[in-house]
Amino acid sequence: MMFTSLPSHLALTLLVALDSFSSSGGLSSAAPSPNAQPLSVPLLRRYTQPQNVTELGAWARNQRIAIETKYGIRPPVDKRSNGMNLLTNQNADSSYFGSIAVGTPPVSYDVILDTGSADFWLAASDSEGSNIESDIPRFSPPGSSSFVTQNASFSIRYGSGAAQGTLGSDVIQMAGFEVQNQVFGVVSQVSENMLNPPVSGILGLAWENIATSQVKPFWQVLAQTEGLLDEPVMAFQLTRYIDAPRVRSAEPGGTFTLGATNSSLYEGDIDYQNIPDGSVGYWILEMSSLLVQNQNLSLPEDASFAAIDTGTTLVGGPAGVIQAIYSAIPGSSAATGEYEGYYTYPCSTTVTISLGFGNSTIRWPIEPAAFRLARLSADTCLGGFFELSSSGSSAPNWIVGDVFLKNVYSVFRASSPPAIGFATLSSTALAMNGEGGPLPSPTIASSAAAVTATGVGIDRASSAATRIYSTPMGAMLLAVASTLILKLLQ
Repeated sequence: MMFTSLPSHLALTLLVALDSFSSSGGLSSAAPSPNAQPLSVPLLRRYTQPQNVTELGAWARNQRIAIETKYGIRPPVDKRSNGMNLLTNQNADSSYFGSIAVGTPPVSYDVILDTGSADFWLAASDSEGSNIESDIPRFSPPGSSSFVTQNASFSIRYGSGAAQGTLGSDVIQMAGFEVQNQVFGVVSQVSENMLNPPVSGILGLAWENIATSQVKPFWQVLAQTEGLLDEPVMAFQLTRYIDAPRVRSAEPGGTFTLGATNSSLYEGDIDYQNIPDGSVGYWILEMSSLLVQNQNLSLPEDASFAAIDTGTTLVGGPAGVIQAIYSAIPGSSAATGEYEGYYTYPCSTTVTISLGFGNSTIRWPIEPAAFRLARLSADTCLGGFFELSSSGSSAPNWIVGDVFLKNVYSVFRASSPPAIGFATLSSTALAMNGEGGPLPSPTIASSAAAVTATGVGIDRASSAATRIYSTPMGAMLLAVASTLILKLLQ
């Protein structure tokens, strides 16, 4: 069997894969003028290609393990009312990262943007011999006059390793907004190959009640400060390069908009569906319909909750439903060995699959090119949906990552009530897929709407904040033997 081309999809938010290519790029957060329209954070993408089927199998296996670990399924291993940050697309749609500025004076760092986790952490300057590569930018507490230590340790375990350090607080800036006294992790030790340059850490964009640090996340501080944002929302438009020829290791990744939506990137209405009562923590929706090859598949009532996770690359779901999906695709078969839980199908088959959520009658289609994870041979392709073993855990039944999110404009609304919305991508947004162009470069706004974080004290009764999760694609970590090792996930 011959391996032609695999886009190294990371399934997580803490991700990280090795680059087979030497080129790399930086991310930027375009600093908007005071009167600017909604600003977006440019995203960048980096590309890694497994060298053979063995490496691809190791990657696929660890992708599945990383998602299960992230969600606790598997045990460890001037006032600006809206702003925009350009994103970077990393590892062929594996993860997307943007820039954030920390400290006084402010220094910019690239971080995975991950709606599947709620903690923010950066690699620390005092991390020699810690498996943090020398060319990864690191945060230096002594270099910031506003940094305050919290006298508490910080520890996170991932599917392929762990990160640990201490907690501190400082001034954080992103997309024209500033939060003072924001608590975050200053990480001095990580497992080997956990971070991939130029990414320095993870910015969790889920809710406070799943934060390891017990700290209200940066985005939530802004959204819950009265009168600060035009709207209590954040929105993503993600580019697709998985099917593009001659892909660079880093590509323009799309936009992240805070406090507003960007009408140039979608058309029609945004279809909001409320987060089910009692489910705020992860960004959760009920998956209500599934259409495959024009066939409606039934969904069990007790197995339909889905986490919408920008830090995860693929889509994982209940084994029975995943089996039904591939049964509707002629010529499909269950994979074995390292590919256990995945399915193959004939590359000549155009797969049409659409997802519906909540009470909406709308089904959102996934492009066939986005569904195809890899070509294993001239005739055999690997699908981007896999079986997620969530039995006996409190994790959502579905983890819906970038395989789906690249096909829609997604909006995460904090209140009135909390909800997730999807809209059709505009022609402007679609034209960015595979287009290439200059990469965004980190910038720091000359002025920022500022707010002081409150209610973010650390429980000193517990000296370590610990959570088991993985990535980065955030961040999911894919520990890949040989050249690929991975979290956002994002």
